[in-house]
Amino acid sequence: MEKISQQLDEIKVLILLSAKNVLTIDEVALLTDLSVSCLYKKTCSRQIPFYRSGKRIYFNRKEIEDWMMKCHTVANSGTVQDMVSGNTADKTQKGGEK
Repeated sequence: MEKISQQLDEIKVLILLSAKNVLTIDEVALLTDLSVSCLYKKTCSRQIPFYRSGKRIYFNRKEIEDWMMKCHTVANSGTVQDMVSGNTADKTQKGGEK
């Protein structure tokens, strides 16, 4: 019964988080799956957009989502069968030649 109660509490937190536009560092950690320590390092090095009010740090949800999506990577153009069998366009042939 306690496990269900804990799961309901987690769902409540996630629902409340989805409705907020201004986030705390703990909420950004939940959203990004990064540690609070990692987020502090990113704010110190100005790698992540944030706002400061006194000693508190806040984040704009839209800016964080945009930041998370900015490093777009294109998937390999090989087929699923090629990936499963290990045949890819980048595979190096014997002798080190491509």
